[in-house]
Amino acid sequence: MTSTSTQHTGTSGPGAGPFHTVDPYTGRTIAEYPYLAGEQVDAVVDRAADAFDGWRALPVERRAQVLTRAAELMRERKDELAGLVTREMGKLIEESRAEVDIAADIVDYYAQRGPGFLRSRSIDVADGTAEVVNEPIGVLLGIEPWNFPLYQVARFAAPNLLLGNVVLLKHASSCAQTAHELERLFSDAGAPEGVYTNLYLNVSDVERVIAHPAVQGASLTGSEAAGASLGEIAGRHLKKCVLELGGSDPFVVLDADDLGGTLDAAAAARILNAGQSCVSAKRFIVPDAICDDFVAGLARRFDDLVVGDPSDPGTTLAPLSSEDAAQTLLEQIDDALDKGATVAAGGGRPENRGPDGQGAFVEATVLTDVTRGMRAFEEELFGPVAVVYRVADEDEAVELANSTRYGLGGAVFGSDPDRARAVADRIGSGMVWINRPTSTEPELPFGGVKSSGFGRELGDLGLFEFANRKLIRTAPAENGPRG
Repeated sequence: MTSTSTQHTGTSGPGAGPFHTVDPYTGRTIAEYPYLAGEQVDAVVDRAADAFDGWRALPVERRAQVLTRAAELMRERKDELAGLVTREMGKLIEESRAEVDIAADIVDYYAQRGPGFLRSRSIDVADGTAEVVNEPIGVLLGIEPWNFPLYQVARFAAPNLLLGNVVLLKHASSCAQTAHELERLFSDAGAPEGVYTNLYLNVSDVERVIAHPAVQGASLTGSEAAGASLGEIAGRHLKKCVLELGGSDPFVVLDADDLGGTLDAAAAARILNAGQSCVSAKRFIVPDAICDDFVAGLARRFDDLVVGDPSDPGTTLAPLSSEDAAQTLLEQIDDALDKGATVAAGGGRPENRGPDGQGAFVEATVLTDVTRGMRAFEEELFGPVAVVYRVADEDEAVELANSTRYGLGGAVFGSDPDRARAVADRIGSGMVWINRPTSTEPELPFGGVKSSGFGRELGDLGLFEFANRKLIRTAPAENGPRG
C-alpha cells in the first residue's frame, strides 16, 4: 500500500497547513506536515471505495491473517513505536510500551476470536429458514485522539478490518509520525492498497469525507464538542456514528479496611498517562470518617512523584500533551481556588520543567472543598488533578457520582462485594469496575452514556457497530411466492 503520509501536498483552505508536531517535554518542533488538499481527499476516498469490494470478498480467515501479522509487527516494532509515542505526546516510556502491548493484544483478539463472532445466527421460524448474517457496510472514517495513539486506533481498526470494512484514519495532528507508522505497519502486514489509509485531514474537510457516497460511518474518540459536531454532520448525511467522549469518572470508597491499597489504586488511576484519559478516575468520593486520612495519603503519593524526561524510566510524572493543555488545566485549578477550594498537594507548575523550562508540566494536584459553579466541578479535568469529596453515606455518594452530565466509567472500592455491587448498580455510566481502577481489556465492551457518547468498542459488541446484520428468510419452495 502506498503511504499517503508521504504524498500530501498543498492545503485545504486558508491557514490549513502545514502543521507542526511538538515534543511536549522540550517544547521543540519535531516535524512539519502539510494537510491533504481538497481534491486529494476525494482521490483517497475513491481509492478506499475501490478497495472495499476486493477486501470484503476475501474469506474472513484471510483478513484475520492480516491482523495476526499486524499484531506480530507491533510487537516486533515495540521500541520504535513506543519511542514515537513518548516523543510526540509525552507519555512515560513504560506506559508507551504497555500501550503497544494492549494494542497488539486487541488486534490479536479480533484475529483469533472475531471469525467466530461473525458466524451467522439462525432464527426459529414456522416454515423454511431464517438467519442473520453479518456483512460490512463500506468505507469508515475514524477520528482518533492523541492520548492513546496506538490503542485507540487498534480498537477501531481491528474489528472493522476483520468484518470487511475499509478504514480512513484521521489521527490527531500531534501524532503525525505515529499515524504514518501505523499505516506502514498494516501495509507491511498485507493489507491491500486502500484498505487502511492514514489521512492528514484538516478539520474543515471532515464533512467532505463523510458526505462521500462510499463512506457509510464514522467513529470519533475525543471531546464532547468534537462529538457533537461529528454527530451533527453524520446525522445530516444519514451516516452511522459511534462517539466515545469525555468523562468525569467517580471513584467511590466505601470503607477503610484496606485504605493503603485503595490509595495506591486511586493514585495510579489518576496519574496514568499524566491524568489524560477520558476513563480515568477524576472524582474521589470518600466517607467523612476516613476522608482526612484519604486526602493526606493521596497527597503524599502525589508529592513523591518525579517530574522529568518521559523517556527516562525514573520519571513518574510526565508532561501534558501540550502547553495549551497545561494552561487550560491551570486555569481550572485557579478558578477552583479563587472560589474557595483547598489545595492539599500541588496546584501549580513544578520547578523542573525540562530543557529551557519549556516542558508542559503541571504538578500532581489534590483539591478539596470543590462545589458547584467551579470549573473543577462542572468540567472534565484532563490532567493530574484529583478532586476529593466528603460524603455522609452511600446515598450521598451515589447522588454525587451521578451529578455529572458524563457517564463513561466508574469504580467502587469496598471490602463487602455485595455492598460494592449494589452501589455499582446505582451508578449511571457505561462501565463500573469494583476494587480495581477502570481499565480496558480486549474482550470487554467499552463505551458510555449521556454526554460521554454512545456505541461500544472492543469485545464482541465492537464488531457489530458498523455491520449490516442482514436477515435472509427462505420460505419452502412448495409454498410459492408470498406477498
